[in-house]
Amino acid sequence: MREIRCEDIIQTVRDLCIQANSRLPEDVQAAIRTARQREESPVGAAILGDLVENFTFAGEKGLPICQDTGMAVVFCDVGQEVHITGGLLSDAVNEGVRRGYTEGFLRCSVVSDPLRRVNTNDNTPAVLHTRLVAGDRLTITVAPKGFGSENMASLTMLKPSVTREQVEQTIVDAVSRAGSNPCPPIVVGVGLGGDFELSALLAKRALLRALDEDNPDPYYADMEHSLLEKINALGIGPQGLGGRTTALKVSIEAYPTHIAGLPCAVNINCHVTRHACAVL
Repeated sequence: MREIRCEDIIQTVRDLCIQANSRLPEDVQAAIRTARQREESPVGAAILGDLVENFTFAGEKGLPICQDTGMAVVFCDVGQEVHITGGLLSDAVNEGVRRGYTEGFLRCSVVSDPLRRVNTNDNTPAVLHTRLVAGDRLTITVAPKGFGSENMASLTMLKPSVTREQVEQTIVDAVSRAGSNPCPPIVVGVGLGGDFELSALLAKRALLRALDEDNPDPYYADMEHSLLEKINALGIGPQGLGGRTTALKVSIEAYPTHIAGLPCAVNINCHVTRHACAVL
């Protein structure tokens, strides 16, 4: 049994909060640069150029890429041979988020109650997703989620008799309804199968996949490419001002489901598709 101290988790989460908000992952940077070169719309190409300038400056100066530094969504893969000492994992994660957002001078956007709307002033609590995995390591991924894009999420309980084309149309329609609201170019995460809540989690996890990686199942990889083509044909374009670059990537995660249903969740990230990961 390998021991991991809560203080190490706190420090790691703190650092990941700051890193994720100031340094865009290399695969996302590359996708935006490539889109700029391919964009046919002069306005769209100019906007993509502004995005490149923005994330470059933010990375160099250690400043937030976007003023909405998001609600902290934290994924913890806990090895079954790990023993956490000095407290609870959830408390350590929240303390790390508190330190990261206050010491990193990041915008605190979390309210303590959905109706009474009093700001917690330290961006806690985080949304924490844990799963047990093999081994003696703890993998922590911090993925700050801005709500301009999160508000555009959708979940549809489709009939099991629908065709693949109808599933694709459901996803394209969700992006079309979102329009310019999620600050395109976007990354689209799709969760298919499971049940109501698992499909949503699958869609959120899909956003963690590198943009240069397809689903390992050729069937879903082909579906990802088909959806990306259809979404970019909508003409929404960068920041909703027209063009061929509405989405940078569509990522699908699928899971077995009940014979009577087909949950389909769509979770959208803006061009600031942020996440940072560390292994303890």
